[in-house]
This record gives sequence, C-alpha cells and structure tokens, in this order.
Amino acid sequence: HVRLVESGGGLVQRGGSLKLSCVASGDTYCIAAVGWARQAPEKERAWVAQMPNDGKTIYGDFVRGRFTISRDNSKNTFYLQMNDLEPEDSAVYFCYTDSVPHCSGHAWGFGTQVTVSS
Repeated sequence: HVRLVESGGGLVQRGGSLKLSCVASGDTYCIAAVGWARQAPEKERAWVAQMPNDGKTIYGDFVRGRFTISRDNSKNTFYLQMNDLEPEDSAVYFCYTDSVPHCSGHAWGFGTQVTVSS
C-alpha cells in the first residue's frame, strides 16, 4: 500500500499564498504520477493538477497559472504551491498517486482544508 498525508492548509486572505505538502510512505516504489484534487461542500470533486513521470504537468482550467506542482522523489514528497488565491479556491485539498502497472491503483490522502476569505 501507498499511504499519503497532506499538510499546509489554512486560512488566508484573497490574494494570499499557501504551499501544500504530501508525504508518501509504504510501497512508494509503486508511484508513477502524482497529483492534487479538491472538493468543496456540496460540490463534486475537481481535478487540480497532475504530474506524470514523463511529459508535461497539466492543470485544471481554473488554475490559470496560479498553482505549481512539484516533486521531490528523494523525500517521497510532492507539493502544490498556490498563489493569488480566491474565495472560490476554498475546499479540502487531497493529494493522490497513480501506480505503475504491476501495482494496485490510486492512493489518496485524507485532505487538508484551505479557506480563502474575501
């Protein structure tokens, strides 16, 4: 199993910044792509960002250049730097991983709350 733990959420003003972290443990050799999703109350889960092992990172349309995903494999940690935050960004943010073909599928963290005030 891959286990994921997010941190770094909190309360910020409109226009502020946060950096989220996701630490992976367990069978980290299974990890291929890493990414982030978010979910606000009574809304569907939305994909935020995904970074494959190869190729270009892709982001959700609402990111509009404000967020950056990065990865430090030596620390089994990946990040989401968020700038110019808007109230509409308020949600629980989840990190996830996709596995290489011979391993099991997705792994998910339990989420970290991001709240952006006006």
